[in-house]
Amino acid sequence: MNIKLNAGREKSLLRRHPWIFASAIKQADSDLASGATVDLLSSDGQFLARASYSPISQIRARVWTFNDEPVDKEFFRRRIKSAIELRQMSKVDSHTNAYRLLHGESDGMPGFVVDRYKDLLVLQSTTAGSDFWKEIVADVLVEETGIQNIYERSDVDVRELEGLKPIAGILRGTIDDTSTGLSTSLRLTIDEYNLKFQVDIEHGHKTGFYLDQRHNRHRVGEFAEGRDVLNCFCYTGGFSIHALANGAKSVLSVDSSADALSLLEENITLNNLPAERHTCLEGDVFQLLRKFRDANRSFDMIILDPPKFAPTAAHAEKASRAYKDINLLAFKLLRHGGMLFTYSCSGGIDAALFQKIVASAALDAGVDATIIEHLSQGSDHPVSLHFPEGAYLKGLVCMKG
Repeated sequence: MNIKLNAGREKSLLRRHPWIFASAIKQADSDLASGATVDLLSSDGQFLARASYSPISQIRARVWTFNDEPVDKEFFRRRIKSAIELRQMSKVDSHTNAYRLLHGESDGMPGFVVDRYKDLLVLQSTTAGSDFWKEIVADVLVEETGIQNIYERSDVDVRELEGLKPIAGILRGTIDDTSTGLSTSLRLTIDEYNLKFQVDIEHGHKTGFYLDQRHNRHRVGEFAEGRDVLNCFCYTGGFSIHALANGAKSVLSVDSSADALSLLEENITLNNLPAERHTCLEGDVFQLLRKFRDANRSFDMIILDPPKFAPTAAHAEKASRAYKDINLLAFKLLRHGGMLFTYSCSGGIDAALFQKIVASAALDAGVDATIIEHLSQGSDHPVSLHFPEGAYLKGLVCMKG
């Protein structure tokens, strides 16, 4: 089964970028099924890559391999083994028992995200190709990790672009096996830098927890001692717990989800942290930041970790305004010498643009600020040199002069 590209549209594949858009396709076999494996050919018929086919998505093909090799169970076994070895080499498990095991294109597995939470795997499939091979991949994961229990969280909106329905539930094993530590409510407790966090596998964001922020949470803790901290978009309190555990004077955690804040308070109890130094506040972060400004409140440290404002470049302009708004307000609320930990996980906002947005916010706030550190995702979220889109998490640590 073949797809032939328009003349000149093979350049991205020659640079080993794994996506082919619909506009690049000159001719495709008429009987291609959703998720089928196809050969990508140049306009003159030369083999370029082997990929999965999606008849609906604008990303019409995603490359499995640039080599002329079969895509089968043993192919996925090699990719999974390589991903496991990479995590072992980076010693990601030296500080945690929860980390990303498969990270999509950067592990040569487009459409697949697999996170390990102790002795449970959570799998997310987002493309026609990953759905096609999901059962095979699940079998290989059990064989190569020895973990018997896999829960599926393929319930993300991006599946709609592939013509796929949301799916969530047990993929392998059971949820009542005592080896997983799972309760009947699909919660478990993980360890991170000697702290404990409850994870809601069934209803939590992403696969249950923001594993990509692990190192950045630790960095917040290293600077938190004696500071009044404001944690915005706090979710279940990862940054808040690290700040409190490392001697923050006070922590105010803000989120729009009452359920997330309830789990945050449970995490405070779980870690025997001083509840009197912590306050939860439910509400819209944008509105609350303005109220804090109007009330002349101030903080020594502010954390901004908002949701994805710009999933694609098409949303960048609107998202830029939102990022500037919250960063401008944060700069106004920071005391002199205060620290801003600000992040963007939006694929449509690259690192250079994000820095420009934060700089513009500081200028409009009338403050001098210095970047003292650039932050990104952890080593269990690797980035292929040929797939810069994999570097989705951008972080800046700024100090207000």
